[in-house]
Amino acid sequence: MKTVSNKHDELGKCFAQHLSTMTSDISPKQIDRLWQDIVTRYGEPQRAYHTLNHIEQLLVQLENINHILSEPHITALALYYHDVIYDPTRSDNELKSTEFATDALSPYLSTEQCQYIHALIMMTANHQLDTLVDNDKYNDAAYLLDMDLSMLGAPWSAYEQYAKAIRQEYAHVADDNYRDGRTAVLQGLLAHPKLYLTDHYYNQLETQARNNIKRELTLLAAL
Repeated sequence: MKTVSNKHDELGKCFAQHLSTMTSDISPKQIDRLWQDIVTRYGEPQRAYHTLNHIEQLLVQLENINHILSEPHITALALYYHDVIYDPTRSDNELKSTEFATDALSPYLSTEQCQYIHALIMMTANHQLDTLVDNDKYNDAAYLLDMDLSMLGAPWSAYEQYAKAIRQEYAHVADDNYRDGRTAVLQGLLAHPKLYLTDHYYNQLETQARNNIKRELTLLAAL
């Protein structure tokens, strides 16, 4: 089975590189099977934003910061799997994604590595850092969470497309209910003293992200 585009082929090669660096106890065929499972999940029809394009955007950023991460390969695998299960009608997608990742990776990675990936993915549920004993892991988690929220600080044209894609994923929700729910989410984000946990992302994106969120709130209020 071929991947659907050259872009996805590159994502697949990157996935293979990260995984094969972490273990020699896996064959190219096994890696390809794991990758095809990821491609299938991220290609599901209910997705408009949480697609492989989202993963590509995060992996591009990872390339720029992986030299300051203690576990760049584990962080990369957490990015690949963090939205692998995505059903907008459910509230346990992160938990289901961790279960999917653990089932897929446990034959090849250590229990400790799988637990770390599990912890990283679960933190994307509320974008709060768990108390991680290891300071290096704390640093990696902060960067992963900031990458996952980086779209908030994109130029308005890109943010507007993101907002439209999120609305498309929630097409099953009536306009009034969506407006109220999305408004609550955005106001909750603005209530955080800092959207971004690392200086790297805070300095680059914080102001733009807050401006984007306020602009979307204005548009929602006009609905």
